[in-house]
Amino acid sequence: MPRRPMHMSEAAKAALRTALLKLRNELHAPTAFPAPVLEAADAAAHAPRLPDKDATDLPLFTIDPPTSKDLDQAMYLERRPGGGFRVHYAIADVAAFVAPGGVLDAEAHQRIVTLYFPDGKVALHPPALSECAASLLPGQIVPALLWQHDLDAHGEVTASNVSRARVRSRAKLDYAGVQQAIDSGTAEESVALLRDIGTLREAVEAARGGISLTLPEQEVTFEDGSFRLSYRAPLAAEGWNEQISLMTGMAAARMMLDSGPGILRIQDTAPTHEVTRLHRIAQGLGIDWPHHVSYAELIRSLDPHDQKHAAFLHEAAGALLLKSVYKSFHDHDHIPEQTVHAAIAAPYTHCTAPLRRLVDRYAGELCVAACAEQAPPDWVLAALDDLPVRMTKAKGGAADRQSVDLVEAALLMDQVGCIFDATVIDTDEEEHPSNPREGLVQLAEPAVLGKVTSADVDLKLGASVRVRVDRADPAFPDRDRKILFSLVPS
Repeated sequence: MPRRPMHMSEAAKAALRTALLKLRNELHAPTAFPAPVLEAADAAAHAPRLPDKDATDLPLFTIDPPTSKDLDQAMYLERRPGGGFRVHYAIADVAAFVAPGGVLDAEAHQRIVTLYFPDGKVALHPPALSECAASLLPGQIVPALLWQHDLDAHGEVTASNVSRARVRSRAKLDYAGVQQAIDSGTAEESVALLRDIGTLREAVEAARGGISLTLPEQEVTFEDGSFRLSYRAPLAAEGWNEQISLMTGMAAARMMLDSGPGILRIQDTAPTHEVTRLHRIAQGLGIDWPHHVSYAELIRSLDPHDQKHAAFLHEAAGALLLKSVYKSFHDHDHIPEQTVHAAIAAPYTHCTAPLRRLVDRYAGELCVAACAEQAPPDWVLAALDDLPVRMTKAKGGAADRQSVDLVEAALLMDQVGCIFDATVIDTDEEEHPSNPREGLVQLAEPAVLGKVTSADVDLKLGASVRVRVDRADPAFPDRDRKILFSLVPS
């Protein structure tokens, strides 16, 4: 599931500091790294395994939020003689710093992923690695897994390979700057090609039936004693950048399926009842969804600047994109029966964010071995059976969801007793088909979510209703909804 990006002003962070600390404690989020782990990180930062291949002549650049320091990916884009494109895509080589079985490795297996909270993050690796020595920061020579993708003039991949190399990024760019430079025609060719390649890859995605959700970023401020929420729709450059990552994940999955051992990210096709439910929610939000239009086509048609469209995109992400799992295999005889990620409409794996996600380090090793026609390292093969189980224990989804719940409760905490227009987006109809009386509603403005109860009127999925705020408490235990509404009879 895509993360729901959130930016919070310093005043809002201060106002919610106690509740945010409580949330971290409830999730048992790690705090500081143990001293032995920090010592090991400092030692590794000064003695990485640098590969023989020198690719420091490639003028790579990164595109990330302005304040990011944990830079997993850098790219250089060029046209190929005779037509088409070549994408050079460097991924941070965490294995060059983290020894299998050592204290850094053990700590990463406990943390699993970087956790993001509105007031900061809990990193997978110590900053000496994730924000310094292993990060693809500009100007420093670092080990990387260097991918090369050749594309034809239509954006279809014709060849991919990956190998270890020393690289040096020359520039740290941000999305807004890249978008402005491309739109104004001032971007240098390698940066400008991001639009050409990105839009071609979006067309390829649409042709195969894939889905990319563009979730708006929530902007939370605290002014005059009240919290305020606004939305920022993602820039086109963010989607183009994501297409490079998706392309690499699909190439990696194909390599694994061809070579033998691997780990895939798999997602079932959306169940019919979920699609039916979303049809009714769309109707309630006033979104036209003809039955001949596929779910993927609808998603691509929505405008994240539109409040109702944004609400539907968030619900679609929760309803249909949560059910992906990891599946590993050791050889061709044990490849999973299902290999496709339904939202991507192709085999896919995570491999482009090893500074922030444990499984990516292993996927990268498998691909390097496949391209070199060598057996993967023993430490990789030994972990394959445990990795899918390990990744299910990651708390990234819970941190995202509960952070949103907390912030939305703060938005309404001074409006208990007030009445809002809303849409019913879920009910307990499966448990109580004759008289559903509990469910979830999404307010029209602000677009927040909460549990609703009805004393004597059946809840109808997708219905437009009026609700009263009965509870909005950021500190309410996370075993239940922080926001509670009751239905106001019409």
